[in-house]
Formats: sequence, C-alpha cells, structure tokens
Amino acid sequence: MDIKITPKKLCGEVTVPPSKSVAHRMIIAAALADGVSTITNLSPSVDILATMGCMRALGAVIDFKGDRAVIEGIKSAPESTVLDCRESGSTMRFLIPVACALGVNAEFIGRGKLPYRPITPFLQELPKHGITFDMQKAPKDGSLPCSVSGKLTAGKFEIDGGLSSQFLTGLMFALAALEQDSEIVLTSKLNSKPYIDITTGVLRDFGCDIRETNTGYTVRGIGRFQPCSARVEGDYSQAAFFRVANSLGSNITINGLSVNSRQGDKRIMEICDKFDKDHSPFNIDGADIPDLVPILTVLACFCDGKSRITNIERLRLKESDRLSVPAECLNKIGGKVTVGTDYLEIEGVNELKGGEIDSHNDHRIPMSMSVAATRCTSPLIIRGAECVSKSYPDFFDVYKSINGEFESIS
Repeated sequence: MDIKITPKKLCGEVTVPPSKSVAHRMIIAAALADGVSTITNLSPSVDILATMGCMRALGAVIDFKGDRAVIEGIKSAPESTVLDCRESGSTMRFLIPVACALGVNAEFIGRGKLPYRPITPFLQELPKHGITFDMQKAPKDGSLPCSVSGKLTAGKFEIDGGLSSQFLTGLMFALAALEQDSEIVLTSKLNSKPYIDITTGVLRDFGCDIRETNTGYTVRGIGRFQPCSARVEGDYSQAAFFRVANSLGSNITINGLSVNSRQGDKRIMEICDKFDKDHSPFNIDGADIPDLVPILTVLACFCDGKSRITNIERLRLKESDRLSVPAECLNKIGGKVTVGTDYLEIEGVNELKGGEIDSHNDHRIPMSMSVAATRCTSPLIIRGAECVSKSYPDFFDVYKSINGEFESIS
C-alpha cells in the first residue's frame, strides 16, 4: 500500500494499542502455566499472532476473540514441530530457549530480514547445556531456518547483554520452566534493561522467582508457572508518535497509558516535555529506548540546533537499518541527518518539504514519517505503508480519525 499524505495538524483523541512487549511475554507465560489464564486488551498485530501461533504449535490451547485470549497451558509438548516466527525477532529469540526447555525438536523459520538477525549468544551457550543446533538450511551469514534438539539443562549461563535484551528474556522464561535453579551471568553491560524489567515483572505475576544479582540474575526453576489473568497495558512506543505530533503542533488527547509502567519508552513524555519548553536540541543515549529512535529523529529535525542520539549501533539489525533508513527518509524531504558508526546527528531545519520515501518494510518508519508529514510544506508519499500491520494494524485508520488526510495511490 502506497499512500499520499496531505500535510495537516492532527487533533482528536486516541487510545493507544496494547504494549506488544508486554503481550508477547504474557502469552508465553500463560502457555507455560499449569491451568487457564485470560489475557485481555490484546491487538492482533502480525508479531503477536506469530507468538500465538508458535505457542499453539508447542501445545498450548489459545482461544483468541476480539481483544481477549483464553490460554490453556501446555499439557504435553509435541516431540517435534515447526515454529513460524514470521518477522518477529521477539518471537524467535524468546522461543528458541523455551522450545529447548520443553525438549521439543523444533525448526524455526521466518521471513523478511528475520533470517539474518543474529542468534549468536544462543549458539555459543545453549550447546553447553544439552542443545544441538542444525543451521544447514540457513543462508550464508543467516540464522534461519534453524533446528534445535535436545533438552535444556539448568546451571550457569554466561551471556552477552549488549546485543539484545531479547536473549536474556528468552533464557529467563526457559530457565524458570526447568525443575532446577539456574544463574545467568552477564559478560557485558546490559542494554535495554527496561525490557528485562518488563520480563521479570510478568514472570513474577505468573509465580516465578527471578532475582537480580551483582553479576546478572538468578532464576528459580519452578517447572510449571501459575496461571494468571491480566490486562495488557498501553504501549508507550506507539504513544510516542502521537506525543511527538503534539510537540510539533498537533492537539491529540492520548489515553490508555499506565503512569506506573515498567516500559522504558515512557521516557518519550519527559523528552517531549523538555522540547516543548524551548525546542532546545538534545543528546540522548538510545541504548535503553531503541524503538523510540525513528520518531526521536523526526522530533530532532525541529530543534533549534544540533541533536545527537548515541549508542545505537545495534539498531542496524532491526527490521531495517534504523540508523541509515530514518536518515535517508528525512534527508530526502529536507532533513539534515548524519549517520555515524553508532549515532545519529540531526540538525534542526524547522520544516520539511515533502516528497517520496520508502518504508523499507519497517513498521516504525511509515508511522514516524506520518508524523513528519504534519510539518511538511507539500504532500508526502510513503511507499509500502502496509508494514504498520506488524505492530499497529489500524494506525492509518486512527490517523484519519484525528484529522489526518491521505489517499491510497496503489
């Protein structure tokens, strides 16, 4: 789907969609529980459907209607199965160790850029604990398709915390599902710690015992989790688009957020509040808030000076290269964004000129650029805008409901 946006300020009221990060974790925890859990306020995004599909393939019974999923935990895992992670890095990295903990011979498949996203920490550590990987079907320099076999054993796990917190989350789920206790030792600084705080919070809600130590975490092996009924809170990473739009002159009331959220992306509120005072440039370490980087790059275009977003080299391994692609898109329409090895430098320009950009099949790019369009001087064409379905399927319906104006051109 290609769309042409007519620049207009947005106004109205939105209820942000549920947090994809929280939803992934609740679905997996419920599937590992001994009994029935009910998860409400779920959105049928492509990534969430991928996780549900994989948990069904591992033996969970999931009845998903509307925004409510009733999940009966796995009673008997299959001997072997195929797990289609679609394009979801969370699904892949969370469930590789989970399948190993269940002793399932599982083949993991994916599409888009997912087969090229690394799983190196697992390849290095899980074979020390009873797991065999078969990578023969994977392309050169790729990770999927891959197969795992064997039964994960508890113990001491050493893992690099710098590449992605997703590896640590996957290990926490898997180790809690074993019968013996384990220790996770971080061999480097942990990036995106707020995501681990979400993980430990969800696991505790489902009866698990995860404790932070000076060197990492201890995980008590409890076997089956306790069932839990819970509601998924609103997603700050999605709210960020509307909050930045407000800073750029729109007037949107944003509902559905928890002020007590563990989500690191709630920092968007603080960043925008500071911008609103005097439009001063900012210097932000993006390590803990990687999903905010595309929309923060848009915001920085309207600062009075030069802004920097640093410590974000690993964003090159997302759905797109999230250093080069936001820079490319904004520079095509009048922005001044410079890409460094692990940073973006953005010089404020006050207005953008419109034109044409490509989404690069990255859901956060068309949403960010739709906000940028509100400050363009001429229409903005976004190619491949349908990729928003990965996390926010009705984004453009919502955009239209708050005075956004666009037309499909393909």
